[in-house]
Order: sequence, then C-alpha cells, then structure tokens
Amino acid sequence: MNMLENKVALITGAGRGIGKAIAMRFAQEGCAIAFTDIALNDFVLETEKELQAMGVKAKAYASNAANFEETHQVVDQIVNDFGRIDILVNNAGITKDTALKRMTEEQWDAVINVNLKSVFNFTKAVQPVMWKQGGGSVINMSSVVGVSGNANQCNYSASKAGIIGFTKSAAKEMGVRNIRHNAIAPGFIITAMTNALPEDVRKAWEQQIPLRRGGTPEDVANVALFLASDLSAYVTGQVIHCCGGMNC
Repeated sequence: MNMLENKVALITGAGRGIGKAIAMRFAQEGCAIAFTDIALNDFVLETEKELQAMGVKAKAYASNAANFEETHQVVDQIVNDFGRIDILVNNAGITKDTALKRMTEEQWDAVINVNLKSVFNFTKAVQPVMWKQGGGSVINMSSVVGVSGNANQCNYSASKAGIIGFTKSAAKEMGVRNIRHNAIAPGFIITAMTNALPEDVRKAWEQQIPLRRGGTPEDVANVALFLASDLSAYVTGQVIHCCGGMNC
C-alpha cells in the first residue's frame, strides 16, 4: 500500500521548485493534491496536468498566501472539493535580499507577509478541519538561515526563524488532537534561482557542504514525505535540516 493512500495534501506555492517536487513525491504515494500559487500561470497548470497524469486527484488554486481572507476562502473551497485535509505544507516563499542598510520597509514587509504570515494564515484556516478529523500533519518550510542567519538576508532569515518558533508553539498546542507540526530547514538547494548564480559562486557554496553537492528539490521532498506519513507518527515540534551537513 502506498504511504499516503487516501490522504489529501494542501501544498502552498507548489507551481514549481521545491513545492512541485513535494507534490509529485506525495502523488507517487497515492496522495490527492490540492495546491496553491499566486496565479494560475502556465507553470501551475502544467504541474496540475502532470499530477493528474499520475492517477491522483489534483487541483490548482489561485491564492495569495499572505492574504488572510483569501486563505480561508481557498481552504473552504478545498475542503468542499476534496472532503478533508490531512497534510498541510506551508511552502510559499519569496526573497528580497539586500544589505540591511539598503533594505526598504516594502522589502521587509513583503518577505515577512509571504513567508511568515502565510504560515499563520493557512495553519489557522486548516486547524479546525484537522481538529475535527482528530489528526493531521503540518510541515513548514524554514531554512538553515533561519537557524544561523545570513548576511544580506535579514528579512528572509527573520521570517524563517519565526517559522521555527511558530512550529514549536503550534506543536505544543495541537498535539492533544494528534495534529503534528514540524519544520524542514533546507540548505543550498539546486533550483532555477540557484542555477542562475555564476558557476564559481555555486562551486564555492558546494565546497562548504560536507556532502560536496547542492541538494535537490527531491531531497527535500523525501524529508517532507517522512513527516507527512505515519513513519513520523511520534515526531512533532522538530526542525529537520536537509542541508548535506552544511549546518550541522
């Protein structure tokens, strides 16, 4: 039997990158997939088709994860369409990197709202559903820079550190209903964004990693699968680093 048979997952920001890899990995294990992105663009619609071609129920929804009202509306729609939500992956995120002395209020607010407030928005909206069901798994995407910080990323680091505090607090609140909350802290993951870096910069990053390679979205997706499945039934309030030893 597949590990996520008869489960429904809601994944935010899953049109491409790590979010898409998680959606595909969950679908391989029989999970129905509801996923959101800021707009139903070509990337999102193609991901929807790929998931449906795997033989699972899958549907994309346009939703601004930073907007409280939109978040609650889309969760209501997903419950109406799928009947339940067993897994929530808070993956939506952006970067607006710059030195603190040049960082604008808009750059700060945008990153905090999309990366951190979205976690509150979706967890708040999904909590009554999981509470009524008597269980669920919430997986929040943090980062190694949320643990150790990084120059020119004060906004991003603060948002990802906030996610860790939120995760641990929510785990203590909702464990009584078997609703588990965990975070993943990816390190240097090879995506379209990191591929745009000059080769010498990428090589320098890889030399700092004990496993001597960047991670893949699939590496992160495998950790998410563990946290979504019953293999992690007694794991909650934890931060799992997926960084090749970069932050060990």
